[in-house]
Amino acid sequence: MVKIWFNHWFSTIYNMIESLKAANPDYYVIGTNARENAVYRMVCDEWYKEPVLPEKEYIEYCLSFCQEHGVQIFVPRRNMLAVSRHRADFSAIGVKILVDDAALIDRLNYKTQAYEWLSCVPSLHIPVYERVTNVQDFVAAYERLKKDYEQVCFKFEHDEGGMSFRLIDNRPKGYKALFQKQSTVRISLDDAVAALSEVEQCSPLLVMPYLSGAEVSVDCLHTPSGLIMIPRIKDTSRVERIVYQEDILQMCRDLWEVCPLQCPFNVQFKYLKEVPYFLEVNTRMSGGVPMACAAEQVNILDIAIAQLLGYTKEWHLDYQNKFVSYIEKPILLP
Repeated sequence: MVKIWFNHWFSTIYNMIESLKAANPDYYVIGTNARENAVYRMVCDEWYKEPVLPEKEYIEYCLSFCQEHGVQIFVPRRNMLAVSRHRADFSAIGVKILVDDAALIDRLNYKTQAYEWLSCVPSLHIPVYERVTNVQDFVAAYERLKKDYEQVCFKFEHDEGGMSFRLIDNRPKGYKALFQKQSTVRISLDDAVAALSEVEQCSPLLVMPYLSGAEVSVDCLHTPSGLIMIPRIKDTSRVERIVYQEDILQMCRDLWEVCPLQCPFNVQFKYLKEVPYFLEVNTRMSGGVPMACAAEQVNILDIAIAQLLGYTKEWHLDYQNKFVSYIEKPILLP
């Protein structure tokens, strides 16, 4: 039996744990989350509510938890970088961690660092951006970009899941706007300025042209037999397309040569006028990885854990375009 611990994760990890256990009956899964009723508890063999702690205390909690519960594999999402920095401490108690080198994670977590580092990749299209830390520079950056681009957006330099993303939209909002579903979080320039004026210095923001085309999310894992790359074209509907475009695949290959991640990762692109621009690398499984794995019948998590345990699992992609979707599934919680 192999004991595997998943700490605070997205709810979609439910699907990955379910398929992992189906393929490996000897895997015993322990789950924790700050929310006691997180849905993936239903596919775990043991479940505990996780405390919310400062980083140092959280690492102490993780090490103690691993020892107390006989954890052999730790698959972190919360505090991934801190966990990676303490790899030697986990190794000393016999725990393998499914997380990449801390130096790589740190460089990729901050978008400006990542863009500067990866600018050496010839195939990679990096969007124009300006880094600002106060409202005056924000307005100046907006005005410069607005001269060349139809729409401008911004987000914090350090962000996960696009939580801080805002599209600047100065169009008047009338009665008809009430009937329009907005797929993008919008804010007027005046409201953005008012918010940023509340502080003298703000957390670093990237002001960029809005990339209005399709978004491509590529779920990846490096293996001895090559790089798994499953590109999903995301839509406002629940239907996503698996489309193998060579320019997208080549950018992922070239990117990996510069930052050779060994654990599951996700690369995001977005189009503007038929050019796919690089957005970011997530040094973890994406929330949508179950869609990619279901479409291709390739279990990225299963393969990654096998590699961590020292053996390989075969995989195959047919490189055929296809559609994949999902449905809501009611889950009765205890």
